[in-house]
Amino acid sequence: MSRVDVFTGYSYFAPHGTVNTPLPDGTTFSDRYSSVDYGALASVAYYFNRYFGGQFEFGAHPDGNNDQFYTYQGGPIFRYPTSEGITPFVHALAGAANVGGPNAEPIAVHHTVWGPALTVGGGLDYNLPFLNHRLALRLFQADYEYIHANFGPQPVTGGRANIDAARLSTGIVWKFGNIIPPPPVEYTCSANPASVYPGDPITITGTPTNLNPKKTATYSWSGQGVTVKGDTATANVDTTGLQPGNYTVTGHVSEGQKPGQFADCTANFTVKQYEPPTVSCSVNPSSVNAGDSATITATGVSPQNRPLTYSYSASAGSISGTGNTATLSTTGAPAGAITVTANVSDDKGQTASGTCSVTVNAPPPPAPKTQTLCSITFSRDKRRPARVDNEAKACLDDVALNAQRSADASVVVVGNSTPDEQNPPKKKGKKAAPPVDLAAQRAVNTKDYLVKEKGIDASRIQVRTGTAGAQEVENYLVPAGANFDTDVPGTTAVDESTVKPQTRKPLPERHHRSSKKTSSQ
Repeated sequence: MSRVDVFTGYSYFAPHGTVNTPLPDGTTFSDRYSSVDYGALASVAYYFNRYFGGQFEFGAHPDGNNDQFYTYQGGPIFRYPTSEGITPFVHALAGAANVGGPNAEPIAVHHTVWGPALTVGGGLDYNLPFLNHRLALRLFQADYEYIHANFGPQPVTGGRANIDAARLSTGIVWKFGNIIPPPPVEYTCSANPASVYPGDPITITGTPTNLNPKKTATYSWSGQGVTVKGDTATANVDTTGLQPGNYTVTGHVSEGQKPGQFADCTANFTVKQYEPPTVSCSVNPSSVNAGDSATITATGVSPQNRPLTYSYSASAGSISGTGNTATLSTTGAPAGAITVTANVSDDKGQTASGTCSVTVNAPPPPAPKTQTLCSITFSRDKRRPARVDNEAKACLDDVALNAQRSADASVVVVGNSTPDEQNPPKKKGKKAAPPVDLAAQRAVNTKDYLVKEKGIDASRIQVRTGTAGAQEVENYLVPAGANFDTDVPGTTAVDESTVKPQTRKPLPERHHRSSKKTSSQ
């Protein structure tokens, strides 16, 4: 923040006032001041702290139409710097003004006189990035000025004026000095890497802050028991021959001998003992079926880049390989996890081991199969060869019981017929009727019984015909997941829209004819 602000710039002056000039004939002549479009303004502000200071200002507006004004004033000024680089300010000034005019020759002429002047106003400065922020643009300065001028009582050149004026200015602000002294130089440094083995290089990096960009900083490095080379903000340490332990490097930066112009820093590093190797392993694939193989990949690391030797063992199965890859065979291994151990050793005899696992999958459970239930025959009722008789009830009750026990299973009834039923002999003298598909009818009647008599949902029962060549219906229970066509091939689905179930009715009673009637026949 600057100590002194010097402003120079353009200024526009708009006075408002009237001079009443006495004339020789006893009358008065009134004339007004006019604006001055071209003027200049200069000021110097000295700040006692970040916000408050004193200001001296000079204004020159000499080229009015019939007047001129010069002001010399001083007073307090208040500013409020912001982090965005905008600085608003206000000021109140008092001083003197040298006023000439207005002139309306030969009637009235007013030569320059001195009078008091007062000014209040403010403005806005914007800091520019030039010259290390020592330059600002005064976006505007707006002021109210009061000026009193007394030209005397004499005719033609006398009169008095009370002038209210508006003044607008803009220009450049030059900033000098600092309110707050610059912060002291600070210095931090770090070692990279911070932990090494004997012989590994280390870089020490120093980071100074608050340096004056106008000055040249010098750097130096030192260390107890170590060799440090460098004359910039970066230095190098040679660890060859160092014993394991902790070491410290000291850095120094300076841009002068005054307090706050130099600083020191320290960086610590450790020289380590040689370390044993490490090893990790991975498998591909991580899950196999019994009898399959998996590839084991071991990754061994020696911190000192020593040569490594690999070996392997497994909790089950067999493993072979001596490099960084091996093959695990799961032949004969039970289902479950097999632990593989990868071992690594360096030329110093230091060892390490790591484990990984392969999962042998359990064999999948057997797929459900279609269950063959009982069969019912249709050979007893010659007149109704497709009727489900009472003899079939025991079998169908068992079918219904199985269906009720397995709610997610379906029932398949497969109707069959003999070759003679499929191709009945033609009767002489009569038009041949189309043969009845007894296999389909038997299956449909069986389903109808299971639905109506046993309460089995019709959607759970499939009706098919088979090729067994017998007067029977075969009944099957198909569990969820089973494939009937695979388990029982050679059946055909029945179109139930063309084959309707037959009602189970007993035969009508037979009445004996009288002997008389019989003998007459």
